[in-house]
Amino acid sequence: MSIAAVTGAILAYGVCNFVVSVKQQSGRSCESTDGMCFTWSDVAVVPISLIVALIALSVVYKWLEIGPRLAIVPPTVLLAPIPLAAAQAAGGWWAVTVVGGAWSCSLALAAWSRYRILGLSVAAILLLASLVVLYH
Repeated sequence: MSIAAVTGAILAYGVCNFVVSVKQQSGRSCESTDGMCFTWSDVAVVPISLIVALIALSVVYKWLEIGPRLAIVPPTVLLAPIPLAAAQAAGGWWAVTVVGGAWSCSLALAAWSRYRILGLSVAAILLLASLVVLYH
């Protein structure tokens, strides 16, 4: 599980830094524009982040011999922005890294029948806590 947690933490940290650098680059590129301005990186930040996360988690989960990858990898990636956004709002990049590791580890635990209840409980708690942080 530590491998899944480290992978999630690295992915979360990387995506956080990628989004920040894209915002800075977009700000520099669009500072002379009065209207709406989009750069290629603005449009590509989400798809690139999702593709990299899907590939990395698929490889790690296969290496860990987690069987139902289709049941674990998509929720891990598609629901991850909610706790990561809450962590970013509450504590910055270090909180994003910790929450990314916890999120990835909890859903990896849910793949094994022995730890399924624990993994889903931790994921649900993280998701609910992040919704409270975001909408409070």
